Amino acid sequence: MKAYGALGKVVEFSGPLISSLSVESRFTLCNMAVEMGAITCFQRVDEKVARYLRDVGVHEFKVYFSDKDSYAETLSFDISSLEPQVSCPHSVDNVKSVSEVEGTPIDQVFIGSCTNGRLEDLIEAAKILRKGRIKSYVKLIIIPASKNILLKALSLGLIRIFLEAGAMVGIPGCGPCIGMHMGVLGDGEVAISTSSRNFIGRMGSRKSKVYLASPATAAASALTGEITDPRRLLK
Repeated sequence: MKAYGALGKVVEFSGPLISSLSVESRFTLCNMAVEMGAITCFQRVDEKVARYLRDVGVHEFKVYFSDKDSYAETLSFDISSLEPQVSCPHSVDNVKSVSEVEGTPIDQVFIGSCTNGRLEDLIEAAKILRKGRIKSYVKLIIIPASKNILLKALSLGLIRIFLEAGAMVGIPGCGPCIGMHMGVLGDGEVAISTSSRNFIGRMGSRKSKVYLASPATAAASALTGEITDPRRLLK
C-alpha cells in the first residue's frame, strides 16, 4: 500500500497471519498504520486480545465487529514467501528484502521505541545477542518501551545478556528515535533501527542514513557490523 496508501481511511487487519500473531506483534502492525496515512486501524478481537486485557486488569469490555457491507475496499496479500524486510533511507516505504541490502556497513543499532521496545522484542533480540559480542566499532543502544517492560526484562536476565554483549541499555523513552537523546547520529553515520521512521535527519544529522528493521535483524547486524539476515544466527 506504500506511504499514504490509506490516507484518510480506517484500516482493519484480519486473516490467518493476524490470528497467529501475539498481541504485542499486533501492536507493531497498528503502530505503523499512521505511515499509510490512516486515521486509525484495528484488528478483530479474539481470545488472545481478551486474555491480554484481563492480564493487564481490564475485565469489563464490549466487543464490536465491522458490518459486512461497511468496507470500501478489501485487499489480500500472499506473504507465504516473504523474507525479513528492511526499510531503506529515506522513506518507510522504500522497502527491500534483507538479502538485497545484506552486507551494508553500519555504525549504530537501536532496539526499542514504541514500535519495537516491548518484552517480546527484547526476548527476540536476546536470543541472538547471547551468541556473542557486538563489533567493537558498533554502538548498540537498547531501550525498553516502559518501566514495566524494563522490570520484566531485568527479572528474566535479558539486561545482563545485553550488557555482556556490549550494548548500552537506556531508561524507558524515545531514545535516539527522535534525534534528541543518546545515540544521535553524526554526519555520514549509518544506523539500523527498530523505530518507526527513517526520514532525513530523523535520528540526527541530515547527512546520516537510517534503515528500519525488526529486532532480530537489528541484533544480528550488531554482532556482524553490517546488515545481516537474522535467520543465519537463529539456526
